[in-house]
Amino acid sequence: MNASVPQEPGAAILDLWHPVAIREDLRAGETTRTRLLDRDVAVGLDDDGSPTAWLLTGAQHDAAATPRLLPTIAAYEFAWTSLGTPPEEIFKIPECDEPDRRNLATFSVGVHVSAPRAVENFLDLGHFPYVHAGILGQAPRTEVADYRVEVDPETNELWARDCEFFQPQAAAASTDGQMSQYTYRVPHPYCVMLYKSCPTDESRFDVIALFCQALSADRVLFHTFMSVIDEVSSDAQIRAFQTLVSAQDKPILENQTPRLLPLEVGDETSVRSDRASVAYRRWLGDLGVDYGVIPRGAHR
Repeated sequence: MNASVPQEPGAAILDLWHPVAIREDLRAGETTRTRLLDRDVAVGLDDDGSPTAWLLTGAQHDAAATPRLLPTIAAYEFAWTSLGTPPEEIFKIPECDEPDRRNLATFSVGVHVSAPRAVENFLDLGHFPYVHAGILGQAPRTEVADYRVEVDPETNELWARDCEFFQPQAAAASTDGQMSQYTYRVPHPYCVMLYKSCPTDESRFDVIALFCQALSADRVLFHTFMSVIDEVSSDAQIRAFQTLVSAQDKPILENQTPRLLPLEVGDETSVRSDRASVAYRRWLGDLGVDYGVIPRGAHR
């Protein structure tokens, strides 16, 4: 399979919830136009102030045409929609309901790479000292300690546990370096989050998430979300910190080839620290994901 050939998403992707706008960016009486899975989509607010979305087609130029309304929900500071038949609820992030947390949509940027490539990069501890030097990592402390990867048998979510890495500045509120404890969670083929040691409360974890809006098979809108315990930093400071980190990933991602993520074992060389990546690729294949990837057995 040629990685540049357009793909048509199957039910494994069509029936999911996908982020399409930051909720606070939507305004009554205004429409935001975007892309999702190679379709043109409009997003706005209904009379009650709730997000609404509809599919745009050539018929939209006909004043008598009836737009195809899409299912829509608001969750984690974003508006989400689906082109298929989604579940009644999106995946849960219970920490967001804790009253002392700051829940923020922090950063969105277009990246010329597939959504699975972006998720895989998020799972990669090994790139911290090289891409995020002085922030999330620092040479010569480059070793990735062994960690566990498992699929939850009840939820079918992918988890990477017992991860740790030394970080010079783990968060906006950090005043010194720390050995950060990480747990990664992949509840959705295009969404990934991590639970990370909180620099201001050793008993709790900050939550950082990447929600990928697949504009096409090889282009993504990279949305980040944070649920943090931070009484020191302003919203602007928290957003600036995450913006810096995410912006450092963009050129790295856009130089990866192929842009689609190969699912065949052995297509790309892996090392021990890539255990989460290998498991993620296997998990996508088992789910039947066929968009943004090079499926098992396909020829490039």
